Amino acid sequence: MAEVTDTMALLSLEDDLTCSICLCPFDEPVSLTCGHSFCRRCLEETWSNASSYCCPHCRAHFLTKPELKKNTVLSAVVETFRTKAGTDAGNGDAGVAQTPRHEPKPIMCDMCNEAKAVKTCLTCITSFCAEHVRPHQENPLFRAHELCEPLSDLVERLCPEHGKLMEFYCARHERSICSSCLQQSHKECGFSTPSEQRMKIESDLRDKLNILDRKVEKNQLVITQMREQQAKLKEMAVVRKRALEAEYQQIREMLQRDEREAMDALDKDLDSGNTKLNTLMKKFTQNIEKISSTRAEINNLLAKSHTLDFLQASVEMPSVVNFDPYSPRINLDSKRVIAYHSSIVGLKEQINKILCEPVENRISLLKPDLGKPIPGEGETNCKSDKQKDKIGVGGASFNLPNPRETGSTPGEDSGKQNFGSQPKGGPGGARKKQQTRDKKENRDHKDHKEHKDQKEHKDNKDQKHHKAERGKKGPSKGLNSALSRSVDRLDNLGTRPFVSVPIDMSSPTINAATRGELLKYATVLTFDIRTAHKRVVLSENNTKASVSDEPSPYADIPPRFTVCSQVLCNQGFSKGRHYWEVKMSSNNFCGLGLAYASIDRKGPSSRLGRNTQSWCIEWFNIKLSAWHNSSETVLANPSPSRVGVLLDCDNGTATFYNVQDRAYPFHTFVFPFSEALYPAFWIFSSGSSVTLCKLTP
Repeated sequence: MAEVTDTMALLSLEDDLTCSICLCPFDEPVSLTCGHSFCRRCLEETWSNASSYCCPHCRAHFLTKPELKKNTVLSAVVETFRTKAGTDAGNGDAGVAQTPRHEPKPIMCDMCNEAKAVKTCLTCITSFCAEHVRPHQENPLFRAHELCEPLSDLVERLCPEHGKLMEFYCARHERSICSSCLQQSHKECGFSTPSEQRMKIESDLRDKLNILDRKVEKNQLVITQMREQQAKLKEMAVVRKRALEAEYQQIREMLQRDEREAMDALDKDLDSGNTKLNTLMKKFTQNIEKISSTRAEINNLLAKSHTLDFLQASVEMPSVVNFDPYSPRINLDSKRVIAYHSSIVGLKEQINKILCEPVENRISLLKPDLGKPIPGEGETNCKSDKQKDKIGVGGASFNLPNPRETGSTPGEDSGKQNFGSQPKGGPGGARKKQQTRDKKENRDHKDHKEHKDQKEHKDNKDQKHHKAERGKKGPSKGLNSALSRSVDRLDNLGTRPFVSVPIDMSSPTINAATRGELLKYATVLTFDIRTAHKRVVLSENNTKASVSDEPSPYADIPPRFTVCSQVLCNQGFSKGRHYWEVKMSSNNFCGLGLAYASIDRKGPSSRLGRNTQSWCIEWFNIKLSAWHNSSETVLANPSPSRVGVLLDCDNGTATFYNVQDRAYPFHTFVFPFSEALYPAFWIFSSGSSVTLCKLTP
């Protein structure tokens, strides 16, 4: 019973392991993507004469000939099956006789259907065995019949319409036809035999194969060339990288060398300042010793009890008591140090501007205007009072020496001043020598005072001349002369970066301008609704801007500010002088300024004064600050309700005035600009507003 079960299972397994083409167990089975498996040889023979590739079982079509790979799992199963089948056959199991491998299914005789066919008659459309084919071979009546080897696809060669052998080929309709088709529906068509048509198609296919072969050769040649080019590109990239690294390394070395030189210059200034201070401290220490000696003499005299001796003694005051000690202003402000700092700030801003541009546009920026300072880049703060001129470059501050403070020229060593000295001996023994020294000190002091008076007179003359020159240019004549000297000094250094000038309103050198002088340059302004943030509401013919909690239904367009509640004016200025006034509802969380049209509208850097494209005076709570390129200068807050702005495009200045009965300047920006400037405004608090005033002379 167990043997019967094994036999039935083996027969069932044989059906699954049989090739559907040769009907034999798989020999080197291969599988297609559709899931069906065949013998490799059977599948290759099936595809050998085919114009396209498809699965013989399910007719799945493939665009290109699939790559045939051996199915190792199925091959192992087949080998197991063959081993088992061979063992059973040796044991005499009749039901599991092994079928000859790769022997096609025999074609049976159509007459008896028992014997194998040996010939097929194409005229009779019948296959005959050796017995039934004898009439065709012996009877003269069948001599015209065409005999051939047995055909398994005889039915497929018959015309489906007339049942005759399709022995012709219609080139016009590209199909095989029989003789009846040729006499009826295809009588006007050109025809040929299938053999002739096959030869013609084979010739065309061979031509196509030649073309494909040439194309493959060309593609392979191009691929080889491209691989060679890849190797060359790698070599070129290595060479180019080395060249770039060398250039960048040279730049780094130049900057490092320049940095060392700048630090050395600063150290020299530091050493020079310390030397001067040490010299003065030594002089003042000597003065203290002289004064102490005189004090000791006076105390000794007061301690004498004998009146006659007291009356005969006398004490002379040392000459040093005529000099008041002072602490000189020693600053790290030599031209060399300022030039180093100014140049590196300008270089940094220029490099930043160049690197922000697309690399294709950098050459055009480098070649034509390489030597010019970048407009609006860098920052210099200037402060002036009666004692000092302070210049800030790029956020750093330097004190410019005032010759009137030290009583000497800038090149004069203050440590060489002569101070009174007194010998350590008592008043009796060295009085004559002391008198000689006092005369010499008085003479030196007189010469020093005359030199100081001449220097002050020269400085006053220069200031008056400078004021007169500035007064010719417009109403900015009221600015402190320190601004002029500071800017001129930067001009002499070969650069003129952005200068921010806080103005001391209490300084007697600051004069208020009459509104009539400013109104000569009055300009009519209107807000540009295209730039207004959605919280900014415009009214009164676009001359009033206020803040609302409800966003306005403005269209989302590129010119509009989307982060900061800001708005620009329609009017931009690039030459001449222009003056306007702004009325503010409150001095709290608002800003007035100027901006290029290229200012960012989307990012957080779009806020006025937080970039290189804008300048701003901003009230934040009660603090008033001047902003540019994210650098802040805190100002004294005059708390104006009406602010005037004078833009002098020709001289590159923008002055802000507290407008009352007269216009009092409280801040000035000095910057050479390269684009048209637009009045710009920032308002934050809900309910706050700014109004562009209608100016009349």
